Amino acid sequence: MIEISDEDMQQMLGRSRPYTVVLLSKGPNYRAEGDRGILREHARRNFALRAAGTLPVVVPLGAEDGSSDVVGVGIFTTPPEETRALLADDPAIMAGWLTAEVRQGRSFPGDALP
Repeated sequence: MIEISDEDMQQMLGRSRPYTVVLLSKGPNYRAEGDRGILREHARRNFALRAAGTLPVVVPLGAEDGSSDVVGVGIFTTPPEETRALLADDPAIMAGWLTAEVRQGRSFPGDALP
């Protein structure tokens, strides 16, 4: 493991910035009959937000065993209130298939998945 000095850590912490983390959960209509195209439009919208730099990290979560209602995580570059406004127009949330919990967080610009 690499050693991180107090000076290294302080320098890195100084570069952190706010992000908004969204936990998507199964909504009251998650298994309801209806137009499954809504989920496709939800995904298409996420791709557009990703391309715009607003939603750089999208993580759908599998819950095959049914142990969790959380089905996705997103990290937004927008502040929480702006993120809530973006989510209000999400077709899957509007249809009650998903619900969103918005949380403030901090991380480091340039962090990336391998």
